[in-house]
Amino acid sequence: MKQLSEVPGEHGAPGTPDPAAPRRRVVRAVAAGSVGNLVEWYEFGVYGALATVLAERFFTPAGGSAAEGLVRTYASFALAFFFRPLGAALFGRLGDRLGRRPVLIAVITLMTAATTLIGVLPTYATAGALAPWLLTFLRAVQGLSAGGEFGGAVAVLTEHAPPGRRGLYGAWQSFTVALGLLAGTSVAAATASVLTGAQLANWGWRLPFLLSLPLGLLALWLRTGLEETPEFRARGRAPAVAGGGRAVARTVLLGAGRIMGWAAAGYTFLVVLPSYLQSALHTDVRQALVATVPAVAGFAAAILPAGLLSDRIGRRPVMLAGAVLVVVVAVPLFDLLQDPGAAGPVRGAAVAAAGAVVGLMAGPGPALLAEQFPARVRWTGLGLAHSLSNAVFSGCAGLIITEAVRRTGNPDVPAYYAAAACALSVPALLWRPSGKAG
Repeated sequence: MKQLSEVPGEHGAPGTPDPAAPRRRVVRAVAAGSVGNLVEWYEFGVYGALATVLAERFFTPAGGSAAEGLVRTYASFALAFFFRPLGAALFGRLGDRLGRRPVLIAVITLMTAATTLIGVLPTYATAGALAPWLLTFLRAVQGLSAGGEFGGAVAVLTEHAPPGRRGLYGAWQSFTVALGLLAGTSVAAATASVLTGAQLANWGWRLPFLLSLPLGLLALWLRTGLEETPEFRARGRAPAVAGGGRAVARTVLLGAGRIMGWAAAGYTFLVVLPSYLQSALHTDVRQALVATVPAVAGFAAAILPAGLLSDRIGRRPVMLAGAVLVVVVAVPLFDLLQDPGAAGPVRGAAVAAAGAVVGLMAGPGPALLAEQFPARVRWTGLGLAHSLSNAVFSGCAGLIITEAVRRTGNPDVPAYYAAAACALSVPALLWRPSGKAG
């Protein structure tokens, strides 16, 4: 792919190429590749922020405890993540064979439909035991589409990137994840602030889910105009993967190990935090939702600079810095949140800093995964690595943390969980496979 400045001709000159056309194609590719992540993570942000409300509406029959309902809510959350590897394998295989564009269109259509339908589901009071099963089914559909979304989006972003800019372009995937989470938590917080508690519980919780429909239609429009990537068009000339399926499987496991800290810390600090503040620290739902916004804002602010830095000094050093910092700051952060004497701005700055540390891993992460696989298996390989790590360390985060806090009464459980996962990811980030750039 040519550098944008090397395209000949003058704008509007008859019979000459339009010099702005390559730039427009790249901008369209970045928008189309990343907007699906915004839709996907908007919904996950809403679900995590409203977990306690959903627990009451869908998973807490008369006489059931709120804690048990919250555990069931996170069990449904975790189940969706375990459908991600299946979606990564299914849509990744199709995307590596048929092309990035048609499969990404199918994925965003499936995600938008499932998210919108959650907003019109009957609750337990109306449909009885059928209600949680319907919600869980739609969560499974979302898991399938989300598993396909990541690999395709990262493939499109990194394969359209100019030389030396894969880290920055891949970081747009994580950046729109942050925007989606920020939008989801902000919309949930605004809805909870405007409505009374009874209105939020009765019908207000539906509004954030229904708002995903216009977002999904925008993503669909962008993807219908997406051009196929140069690397995919040239894949027929690419050499076979050395070592075949076993080599790909080993690389998938290595990639999953490298991002496990990103997966666990990201969900602990950005998604689980609202319900943790409510259930463990007995914070009001509105205050809990508002407190999460600085964490997501700090996360978003760090991602693109981290991706750009990784283009200059390498992916692994930047991600290692993030993992080590989580190990260092996780416990002090949660001790600060539990301190009744801590001022609100101090708490806000602390959670924003925690989000920024996760951004150090999320910025270079997509490019690091993409560069581990050749184009002919890239969507499948990086999608599986990401979905497997997220299924174990993200999808189970809410369930593990909520149940562990309930059983032990120890409010530092989230900190231990995030720190342990980041500590385990350090050896994988340090390890350089023989003959590989790593």
